[in-house]
Amino acid sequence: MIARVRAGEREAYAELVRLHADVAHRTAVLLGAGADAEDVVQVSFVKAYRALATFRDGAAFRPWLLRIVANEARNAGRAARRLRSAVERNAVLEALPPAADDPESLAVSRERRTELLAAVGTLSEPHRLVVTCRYLLDLDEEETATVLGWPRGTVKSRLHRALARLRAGLGEPVPAGRCDDGGRRP
Repeated sequence: MIARVRAGEREAYAELVRLHADVAHRTAVLLGAGADAEDVVQVSFVKAYRALATFRDGAAFRPWLLRIVANEARNAGRAARRLRSAVERNAVLEALPPAADDPESLAVSRERRTELLAAVGTLSEPHRLVVTCRYLLDLDEEETATVLGWPRGTVKSRLHRALARLRAGLGEPVPAGRCDDGGRRP
């Protein structure tokens, strides 16, 4: 499809946009663009179109695009990207699929997700970004590394530390032999 776009076929790029618009929007929301998410996505698709000449043949388009979206979300402003405000938390909750069909489970699930997202919002930016990409956007380690522009080992170590901090923040026990920051106990 990229070759068709490079050959000037506009409908091919429109098809790429349709295929990736939802995940791009979720990425922008989850990385803190909030009310600016639509603008971030639009700018990202324009930048991606203009940069298609630099896109490596054979590479996956989705992680490449999501990296552009992530950079644009960061450029939208640090204050606007915080997941702490109730409005942004609601936008994030709406972007996530429901966990159950029955009303009671749905209510408990929504409450638990609200707790979890509040805890994610207290993490440092690198930890929040890696948890968001890996678990809220359901990207694998390689895709997360591509989106964030980090080595895969950095993704693994930051994810490990972020999960330890989340467990501690949610009052869950830390696995034996580990301290709350993810390192080994002496």
